[in-house]
Amino acid sequence: MTLDALRRRTAVELRAMLVSREISAVELMQAVLAAAERLQPSHNAFITLAPEAALAGARAADAALAAGEAPGLLHGLPCGVKDIVNTAGLRTTFGSLLQAENVPTEDAVAAARLRRAGAVIFGKTTTPEYGAKCLTDAPLFGRTPNAWSLDHTSGGSSGGSAVATALGIGPISVATDGGGSTRIPAACNGVVGLKQSLGTIPHSQVPDAFGNYTYVTPMTRDVASTALMLQAMAGPHPSDPWSVGAPVPDYLAAARPEGDLTGRRMLFCAAPPGKPISAAMQAAFEASLARLADLGAELIPFDGAGLDVEPIWRAINHTTWRARFGPMAESDGARMTPSLIRQLALAQDVSGVDYQQAMFDRAALFRRVQDLFEGADFLVTPTLSRAAPGIGQDLFDPLEIDGVAYPDMRPNWFPWCMPFNLTGHPAISLPCGFTPEGLPLGLQIVGRFREDAALLRTAALFEAATGLLDRWPEAAFA
Repeated sequence: MTLDALRRRTAVELRAMLVSREISAVELMQAVLAAAERLQPSHNAFITLAPEAALAGARAADAALAAGEAPGLLHGLPCGVKDIVNTAGLRTTFGSLLQAENVPTEDAVAAARLRRAGAVIFGKTTTPEYGAKCLTDAPLFGRTPNAWSLDHTSGGSSGGSAVATALGIGPISVATDGGGSTRIPAACNGVVGLKQSLGTIPHSQVPDAFGNYTYVTPMTRDVASTALMLQAMAGPHPSDPWSVGAPVPDYLAAARPEGDLTGRRMLFCAAPPGKPISAAMQAAFEASLARLADLGAELIPFDGAGLDVEPIWRAINHTTWRARFGPMAESDGARMTPSLIRQLALAQDVSGVDYQQAMFDRAALFRRVQDLFEGADFLVTPTLSRAAPGIGQDLFDPLEIDGVAYPDMRPNWFPWCMPFNLTGHPAISLPCGFTPEGLPLGLQIVGRFREDAALLRTAALFEAATGLLDRWPEAAFA
């Protein structure tokens, strides 16, 4: 089998080939590293690559199988990790010039679990500074363009993980999602991005564990591989109070595209009140609804009212960042990303009472979504209002949708992402089509709280109905 043919296989397929010793972990890692070296100059998906350590890990994986040791869930699979997730002994910069030489001494819990399951970490993927925006660029490394078009953004903040996955530079990758940061680049680059229920995968690095709304997540090309990663990463850990008591069902079995959606009720909405949607996204959304209906789902429209979280988001998110990064900005702000500095300034006049009111509003938002699920099994929306903008897009630039400029990018591009970070419900972005220009589009399906397994089954059925898995960016195998 050629190296390029190996890269076309899913993580589930590759694991079976590794365990049966049809291929070696070294052979697979060589294929991935060769692709990373070839595509790094054009697509800039990594801040750090560790080829020597990766090949040593691959050799150890092969030796373990030769010695008769039981394989782990991810045995020998190459894995990229977003560069805000700690990896012991491997540089973790947070995309920041201020931490350009930072080398953690301990893994984040999620990274440690991946290693224990047999994954071999080969590099750290690009992220904007501290993951603080929906685009992937930073003073430390420059811009990361879209896997399908160098003229368009990869989205963010997990742009590097999404681009690497879309290009076949490793079958699995670790992302994070604090307001859409997994789902946004997944939709932009045509891959699968899951933001699981709060606590399903422990988050050991978050400073405010009780008020947390950020997630360490899987990023893969297909739903079954997402389930494989989730199985390895999920489960309680003392560092994360939301994880205590969280169940760990059989995600692998759940992600099989078996049966249909008969009896499943789905509430759908294309855009929240007053928000735009492109013609291409509207068409793809309607086609996606038709596929779900063909699978047997009962589709019920809802108006999207009560889910505008921008005021809540600004009070909670920007004050969190101001507490974390404000001292850095005061002492060394000239070396930080200008858009991050501007976001810190937005929280300057938010009082403690304002913050607490936002937390009250967060609770009300959770109850609003819970009420929606009283009459439905899933919510269905576009992931984004339009495909990836141009590569030069800035967070504070107007966002153009079908020739109309909208002044605020965040609430007009991904209004459906942020609510479910705050409520904790699981949400997955799935490829659902392309624009006439060939840019990917994404569908978001949201499940009931801690019913991630049911969400994966529905996602797998939709994925099978779309038939998009064989479509790759031209650059991946050029």
